[in-house]
Amino acid sequence: MRYTIDATNKSIGRLASEIARILQGKDSPRYHPRFPGVGEVRVINVDKAQFTGTKLRTKIYRRHTGYMGHLKEQSLEEAIEKDPAGVLRRAVYNMLPKNRLRRVRLLRLSISSHRLQ
Repeated sequence: MRYTIDATNKSIGRLASEIARILQGKDSPRYHPRFPGVGEVRVINVDKAQFTGTKLRTKIYRRHTGYMGHLKEQSLEEAIEKDPAGVLRRAVYNMLPKNRLRRVRLLRLSISSHRLQ
């Protein structure tokens, strides 16, 4: 089953949890945790999604390159400017169960943003 979700004026966290539920197949009567599910999700207008509170300035994404002292930090505001679809994809990725089906389920997610430059 295919779903199209418009992210305009929706909170990223609530949107990500809804997408994760669909990708797992929990809305299907044939749901079983060991199967990847059959739902495909397409998200449009992800650049028009909302963030509550002061998350844009205070939320920080951290990653390490593997070398000593190379901890890279990026605020949510910088991440949205660079790739708004990547922020939603990362939120959905972290909401899916941590098992071998996570990457398979994430392949059925397509995100498009209509940014005017």
